[in-house]
Amino acid sequence: MTTSDDVKKAPAKDPWDLPDVSGLVVGVLGGTGDQGRGLAYRLAKAGQQVIIGSRAADRARTAAEELGLGIEGADNAECARRSDIVIVAVPWGGHAKTLEGLREELAGKLVIDCVNPLGFDKKGAYALKPEEGSAAEQAAALLPDSRVTAAFHHLSAVLLSDPEIAEIDTDVMVLGESRADTDLVQALAGRIPGMRGVFAGRLRNAHQVESLVANLISVNRRYKAHAGLRVTDV
Repeated sequence: MTTSDDVKKAPAKDPWDLPDVSGLVVGVLGGTGDQGRGLAYRLAKAGQQVIIGSRAADRARTAAEELGLGIEGADNAECARRSDIVIVAVPWGGHAKTLEGLREELAGKLVIDCVNPLGFDKKGAYALKPEEGSAAEQAAALLPDSRVTAAFHHLSAVLLSDPEIAEIDTDVMVLGESRADTDLVQALAGRIPGMRGVFAGRLRNAHQVESLVANLISVNRRYKAHAGLRVTDV
């Protein structure tokens, strides 16, 4: 007869035991914008194969040539098809339309949404709340056959694109429904020197993560900085 003492529990998985993502192709939709270019540059510099996507293939190829590091340029559809992981870095105004048009190409892909729904007025930046709850939840609703996560919201495009800066000293909040997927995103963030991916909950918690960018904009304006985030005690 087996007793409860005879049944050994499997050891808890080390949260920092992350997979090897070095061989995966990363596509960046909106890769000709400041944030997308910066992420593409940092990931390629870390040794990742990167494809920049844009509505216009010529514009994507021009941006890729300017960045170098083996980065390729393509239209958004080709970028999505050829990539294992796809980062969505398009402007909020074009977020839904872009994803609706790429549902087939993004099927089965790991999608990382880093879009921040923001408005601006004379008082500065403020958070918008999409009907679905957040940009990431909108992406999940529009891409039912994709594995949607959220990350890379709080990064300075200026720091990402500056070749004189060797390390990006910041943490990346990673959200998603599957631990296997968020582990992959954390591992990807960790490819960039100085950066660390930290699990921060499910997609239902994405709104406050996206919204925090409005606060960082205020910080940066007051202190003339390029502020990021660090999570303590983990």
